[in-house]
Amino acid sequence: MSHNEETPGDCVTFAVDLVSRLLPEGAMPPGENDRLLRSAAAKLVKAQHLRDIEPLFGELPDEVSNPAVELRACLLGELALIGSGGGRRSLEAYCDRLRELGHPLARLPRTRLDIEHRFTARVRGLGSIKTAKQLRSRFPEAPSTDRGAIAGRGARDARDDGRANAAARPFRAGGWAREPEARFFTLPSPLSPDDFGISFIKELPLRCLAGEGGRRGSALACATTPDDVLNELFSTAYVGGVNGHGQGGAYARLYAWESLYALMGLPSGVPLLEAVRRAADHRWLRFMAFTDWFHHDTSDLGFAVLDPTRTRVAVLAATDTDVHHDAPG
Repeated sequence: MSHNEETPGDCVTFAVDLVSRLLPEGAMPPGENDRLLRSAAAKLVKAQHLRDIEPLFGELPDEVSNPAVELRACLLGELALIGSGGGRRSLEAYCDRLRELGHPLARLPRTRLDIEHRFTARVRGLGSIKTAKQLRSRFPEAPSTDRGAIAGRGARDARDDGRANAAARPFRAGGWAREPEARFFTLPSPLSPDDFGISFIKELPLRCLAGEGGRRGSALACATTPDDVLNELFSTAYVGGVNGHGQGGAYARLYAWESLYALMGLPSGVPLLEAVRRAADHRWLRFMAFTDWFHHDTSDLGFAVLDPTRTRVAVLAATDTDVHHDAPG
């Protein structure tokens, strides 16, 4: 995209109008138009100054189904991730209108929260975790106890399809190769946090752990933190799977939060800062296993969450690969 030094604001306005008008209707795969709008918004925010983007928000929208409105919503989301646009009256007014109209992105704060500090950041040497050694080097291992195994055998399945779909959203949006496993369990009595480890997880009826020990390596679990989990969920949608597509920062952020809320079992109406406070009362684990379900060739993730009552557990596992596998997902 060229940048006209004489009338940069007009150039940006023209570009946004062009993108909005040229989207074909019904001729592209489902979600492709959305991906193009999100990509265009991310590129504009990276390439243009705020002063050139700001004029786009001079007129407030009447509805949210217009592609031009959706593009502006994505622009606001991208600006929030880089800490830009705060205090600009036209941007704040547009965001308020989107909130009134019920746009999903409008529930996100206009500034990045501290728990989101790793979003879009690439740390040299910290790629995906593929080995037990890598997991142990980054996170403290959770103890394996007999009491945990006994408690795991007493867990009851608490199926919730809506919650499972929300938890899996970042992986589906990013196009990960295999359908994620999102499961929820209840316990007849509180589980001591000291017994929340791999011995507990291995007793749960999880597809991802079927045949555990059949491949070289033993399952293990390590303690982690909500910001680590949230960042992984964000990166999943932001980068996309090996055969998928990144969703842009605005929607990657939304999907990450929706997934985290689902893992904690929080209603959508709970404010994000309240969710951050509640997240600190949960126990969070990363786990890995060497089964036919996980591939260990691109990206694998396994999370388990114990709620503050110590009687409810959520598990989310996902795997991505560029190799064709016949094993069912």
